[in-house]
Parts: sequence; structure tokens; C-alpha cells
Amino acid sequence: MLPTSAMNPSEQRLSRHGWRPADPPRRPVLFVNPRSGGGKAARARVAERAREQGIEAVILDPGQNLAALAGKAAAAGADALGAAGGDGSLAVVAAVAAAHGIPFVCVPAGTRNHFALDVGVDRNDVIGALDAFTDGVERQIDMAEVNGRIFLNNVSLGIYGDAVRRPAYRDAKVRTLLETAAEVLGPSAKAPALRLADDLGREHSHLAVVLVSNNPYALDRPLAQGTRPTLDTGQLGIVVLDVPGDGPLPPGRAWSAPRMEVSAPAPVQAGVDGEAVDLSPPLRFTIRPAALRVRISSRHPGTSPSARPHLPGLPPPAQQSQG
Repeated sequence: MLPTSAMNPSEQRLSRHGWRPADPPRRPVLFVNPRSGGGKAARARVAERAREQGIEAVILDPGQNLAALAGKAAAAGADALGAAGGDGSLAVVAAVAAAHGIPFVCVPAGTRNHFALDVGVDRNDVIGALDAFTDGVERQIDMAEVNGRIFLNNVSLGIYGDAVRRPAYRDAKVRTLLETAAEVLGPSAKAPALRLADDLGREHSHLAVVLVSNNPYALDRPLAQGTRPTLDTGQLGIVVLDVPGDGPLPPGRAWSAPRMEVSAPAPVQAGVDGEAVDLSPPLRFTIRPAALRVRISSRHPGTSPSARPHLPGLPPPAQQSQG
């Protein structure tokens, strides 16, 4: 690790927020999903550019087991793993990297790239993200899991969990969510049968939405809603919305906790980092503090938009692309 005096100005700025210079890996491997983000990785020629930098690039074919491929690469001596794809693919590779204690690199080649945004990667600089392998900075962040399955962003249940299964979701997220809400909460439909207790010990049994995130979202910062200020609090972020007008409780509540449990009478449809999944009850959520070594380019911001209003020398969230 370089002393602060030997860092360039960008590295010095990043070091104030937990990033530190990292030696380039000797055997890096990058998994590329050419179908994510409407073919973003293919258009940017990510695999070719990675190979030019000495990074082994594995282009995924439909039906391949990404977890098995990443595990095989780590077992064969890879000392850094990366993923160019959507958040679901990132979580799979990150879980393998964490299990082997090696760094993980995120290349923002998905549709929305929420994890990249919150970890401080420039989502508009897909090729530049490869510099994390050759000129990167590193820090440790939290991961979260539900019933043993790792997630980097969030798990959504209820209306949102059902909406994520619909073909229109990725292209018209808000409209699909509203249409699903109308069906689930309409006069002839019922909300999913989910139950949980909040941080005040109150029981919620008429839930429309449950969102559990790897670290809390910034719900009180209008310019940066939908992002997480940091990924190292050691806490889950939990947001619940009750069925409107059903019962004496307020319509919604948000809190943080290291663990949480949701009960249900049958398997629950969920969105896990944007992927449709069936989860068997009870759903047990927990945080894994500092479980993942993550690397980014030393030229990328290194902070979430919701953290930037409090950090000197960084542009405010309104100047950042929200994509």
C-alpha cells in the first residue's frame, strides 16, 4: 500500500472515504454477459478491451452456471474476479469473490447499474471501469443475504416483487409497478400474505410492499433518492408499506437493523437484485459486514450521489447522471 504522500490527487481524495491504492492482480478474470443492458458490453467491446489489458475475459453463453464458472476460476488461482453485466450477475460473482477472499470489480454493463452507482463507479464509463484491475483502489463493503442467497442491492416483496416478473418491468418500471399495484390492491385482489415486526415491535400483517436493502437508502434527500450514502454501516435498510387504510398503523415505516425475518404461509415471489426469485418462508435477512473487497478505477467518483452533498470536492447529486 502506498503512503498518502505517494498518492496522486485523485487517490488522496478517495483515501479520505476509505479507498486505498491496490496492486494490480496477477491473474484477473472478468465474466461478461453480452445480453445485459441490451447488449451494452458487446457494443463497447468490453471483452476485447479487457484482453488487451491482460485480463482473462469469459463471455457467457445462455444457460451457463455463472456461480460454477466463477468458483472454478477462483479455485484455479484467479486473484481478482469481475463482472460486466446486470446487478444479478454482479451479485453471483461477488459472492464467489467474497468466499475466496479476493477482490471484486464491477463493470457497469447492465440496464440501470444501481450497485455501480452506489459504490462510486462512473456508470457512463464502461471501458474505464476496467482500470480497476490495473490502476484501482480498494475498500471493504457489506453484503446482505436472504435465506443464504447473497444480494448487493435489495430484495423486494409484495407489489414490487410481483412487478419484477413482468416482461415490461425493465423498460417501464414505474408504469408496471402502478399497474401491478392496481391489481394487487384493487377491490377484487388481496395483498400478499406477509407478516413481520418492525423496530418498535409492532406487527405488520397487511403489507403491500417490503423492501430490504444492503445498507439503507437515502429517503430524506430529495436530490439523491434511490441511492445509498454508504455500503459499510453493517445494517440492513428496511422499508414497509401497509395496505392503504387497512388497520391502525401508519401507512409506512423505514428503519435499520442487522437482521430481519418475514413470515408467509407459502413461497414468496421476490425481486432479488432485479431478478425474479421464489423464496421459501420464513425469509431470514442478515447483513454481512465488510464481507466484500471491492475495487474501482482511481479515476471514478468513489461515492454515492447521496453521500456527495457532505463531501468536499465532489459535484452535487443533481449534476450526476441518474440513468
